[in-house]
Amino acid sequence: MYLNKAILIGNLTRDPELKSLPSGIKVCSFSLATNRVWKDKNGARQESADYHNVVVFGRQAETVAQYMKKGSSILVEGRMQTRSWDDKTSGEKKYRTEIIADRTQFGPRASGGGAPSAGGASTAKASSSPEEIDSIEYPEEDISPEDIPF
Repeated sequence: MYLNKAILIGNLTRDPELKSLPSGIKVCSFSLATNRVWKDKNGARQESADYHNVVVFGRQAETVAQYMKKGSSILVEGRMQTRSWDDKTSGEKKYRTEIIADRTQFGPRASGGGAPSAGGASTAKASSSPEEIDSIEYPEEDISPEDIPF
């Protein structure tokens, strides 16, 4: 058995770009940034960002293009796919790895209200302060198993 599944939660790095195939199917492409935070062996906090190319088709493509913009939070589920082509100017072979989205779910808006998901239902709860939306505060000290109440 084989599995090609990608699940990402991040923020758009640019506004979505909506196009149509010759068949009339809508295609939306955007770039998604994800980050991770960890402590190195000296205890210093480190942070790294990764950027992912995402492609959405059909009605979801229209919805993403309509409601999402640079900085918007989104969850994407799909599969990874690498395509190749010959560059017209240099003649060399180019490659691009993308996430082909099967499902998208919008995250909370900066104003605290929820945006509708691709299915039409609201997926975000209002938050009392914008700081909770923008970042997650991780404890500075390590958690000890003795601190866990169960």
